[in-house]
Amino acid sequence: MRTTVGIIGAGPAGLLLARLLHNAGIDSVVLESRDRSYVERRQRAGILEQGTADVLRAAGAGERMDREGLRHDGIELRFDRRRHRVDFPALTGGRSVMVYAQTEVCKDLIALHLREGGPLLFEAEALAVEDAATDAPRIRFRHQGREDVLRCDYVVGCDGFWGVARKAIPAELVRVFERTYPFGWLGILADVPPSHDELVYARHDRGFALLSMRSPAVSRLYLQVPDGTDAGAWGDEEIWDELERRFETADDWRLERGPITQKSVTPMRSYVHEPMRHGRLFLAGDAAHIVPPTGAKGLNLAVGDVVTFARALIHRQETGSAELLDAYSATCLRRVWQAERFSYDMTSLLHRAPGATPFEDRLQLARLERIASSRAAETDLAEAYTGFPFG
Repeated sequence: MRTTVGIIGAGPAGLLLARLLHNAGIDSVVLESRDRSYVERRQRAGILEQGTADVLRAAGAGERMDREGLRHDGIELRFDRRRHRVDFPALTGGRSVMVYAQTEVCKDLIALHLREGGPLLFEAEALAVEDAATDAPRIRFRHQGREDVLRCDYVVGCDGFWGVARKAIPAELVRVFERTYPFGWLGILADVPPSHDELVYARHDRGFALLSMRSPAVSRLYLQVPDGTDAGAWGDEEIWDELERRFETADDWRLERGPITQKSVTPMRSYVHEPMRHGRLFLAGDAAHIVPPTGAKGLNLAVGDVVTFARALIHRQETGSAELLDAYSATCLRRVWQAERFSYDMTSLLHRAPGATPFEDRLQLARLERIASSRAAETDLAEAYTGFPFG
């Protein structure tokens, strides 16, 4: 099998890249180890930056997002029983974010690709990327019980942290930067309308809490819990009671309760792999970087990576110049590190570390007071939350 771009992974990054290349007349093959049903069900991110939403629209994949997604023009910060709204459009020249689950993005892109695009092979397990440093890289994979080889001009690894793409870069060329946090998020899905029309980020002495949503009828909520927590150890009423405590305000706001349909615990870590390119192998998304979910950056960083690659390859096809491809890693990493910085800032601002001192508690409150009272500080948060420019 032969193609111009071999894409490993049919998450939103791999699927969007295939769509961008198709629209530019560049052929690709997507290999996904899981079946279609799994890809369309796995719960991940739900916040799309302005730039991500714009890219999906331009790619022809935004119709259902615009019809069913929830545009949000701000977030609420909650601390010391106070509420402060950050108004995104007023602070950023009109930018906003879209609440639209990753599962729905994948459904839209899969449907488009199967209707209009090139090969998309489910249950095709990539075994290795070979000859990455040459002009003829290849992906060895297993599909329908037999091994095969996909010969490519370029390979893009969108196969996550545990995938094979990153392993093809020689260890002596790699630098890794990481931080593991001593807490995680206990997340729930509940069949109850959201108790607020925008996301609420709450800092509390008992720990962080987040009120989010998946639709007008389904709430997504999170609690900071110790690292290693078993989601099943928390009873439903215990979860609601703790959420109620952490979201408490001085006014008459109330948290609505409903049936909990799903519980899980998300670990918190920061990770960056440098470089993001080796020869004709390019890493994108979680294969190259992970952020704690506090800043809502993971999916959006992956989109930035594949947009950068697609632009660079189109430039190469149109001009013969490999300048943008050669700059891929440096270009992406500038945006990655800004997102890492913002995600770390949001995490340290809102979570209470084990053993935190009264001094550290007061520093958190002082930082939140600064955002609530300074347009400059508030603008910095709004600009980062709604998204850093691609490229």
